[in-house]
Amino acid sequence: MDQSIGQATTPDGTVLAVASVGAGRPIVYVAGWLSHLRLSWQLAQERSFLESLSQGRRLIRYDRVGNGLTPQTGRAPSMLFEQEQLAAVVAPLGGEPFDLIGTSMGAPIAVAWAAAHPQTVRRLVLYGGWARGADISDAAARDNILGLVRSHWGLGSDVLTEIFAPDTDTATRRDLARYQRACSTAEVAHDLLAMSFDLDVTDLLGQVHVPTLVVHRDQDRAAPVEQARVLAAGIPNAELVVLPGRSHLPYAGDAHLLVTTIRRFLGLRAPRTDARTLTPRQREVAALVSEGRTNREIADRLGIEERSAEGHVERIRVRLGFRSRAQIAAWYSRQVG
Repeated sequence: MDQSIGQATTPDGTVLAVASVGAGRPIVYVAGWLSHLRLSWQLAQERSFLESLSQGRRLIRYDRVGNGLTPQTGRAPSMLFEQEQLAAVVAPLGGEPFDLIGTSMGAPIAVAWAAAHPQTVRRLVLYGGWARGADISDAAARDNILGLVRSHWGLGSDVLTEIFAPDTDTATRRDLARYQRACSTAEVAHDLLAMSFDLDVTDLLGQVHVPTLVVHRDQDRAAPVEQARVLAAGIPNAELVVLPGRSHLPYAGDAHLLVTTIRRFLGLRAPRTDARTLTPRQREVAALVSEGRTNREIADRLGIEERSAEGHVERIRVRLGFRSRAQIAAWYSRQVG
């Protein structure tokens, strides 16, 4: 899949970068704290997650002000400003109902939209979210992390990546920390994170009258699973699904299970994982994994370094949404069987 990047403009003249991929009924995706439309498409884990999510649909994402391809305007973050940005993004749909997904900080923003504009939302998905930001952690912890992000963005991004993606390896966490720093400045990151702690949609939950899925990982270290239960209890007839895992980022950990859960709720089939998902080199590596070869043996066979072989195996695992070499081996055997 290839994404196209365009623009949307708010009433006050703010220009937002908007990405679209796929075709079909629209899914509008409200990202969490930080995003970068172009870099996320280059990050293997996130691109795999987004491509799987968008199969058979048109997925629409955007960089909020101060993130990625959307420049800072000097206007302070707020729920009102978030709603204005989302309104600009969906305006070109011309009133066509869309599925709305809010992840992390995007979840309360999506709740507020669905409560105010129920006629626009076909189905609502809230992942890793919360009803009241002040309940995510105690005041001392919030102050410490906000101070760290503002005073030492490098160290702050490293610490937050450890919290957001503990199920990934060291190299991946290092890449994710660099990705966060590339998304925004320390000042913007601080201000958006501070806003996330201030968001409170508790009083709006009862006003959401669209089919809603609340999905959360049971050991999420950034947003306690109790907040998912608050969301599901407050939204009439909401479905709650708690998945195993510690990672807060949707594309970290068992992303395949998360995507399958979301797609099921949206009335879609599980995402395809066929051989075309992999590059020719990755298919070679997968074949050797299916033979029970170690990374050293794969490296020797292909004439590459052991570290490169290890990297290929990890990228295959991520792209297919698997957790182990055994799953890769079983998958490949089914492909050629």
